[in-house]
Amino acid sequence: MRPQPKEPIDLVSRAKEIEGILNEAVRRALLSHKRAGNSIAVWKDDRVVILPPEEIPVEDPLVKPRQSG
Repeated sequence: MRPQPKEPIDLVSRAKEIEGILNEAVRRALLSHKRAGNSIAVWKDDRVVILPPEEIPVEDPLVKPRQSG
């Protein structure tokens, strides 16, 4: 049996921090799929759509952006 925390955790006051952690986890998962060349499934216009890796909407910090002109 796990020991109970001495004080309850106030998740509401930490909502922004938790949201940031979850957003980073999603960003890393998307980037991992993109780098591996794997498609992802997304919900769009009331249906499932498969996005190829080149269309996954996440920036790869290891890839330099193309310069126009």
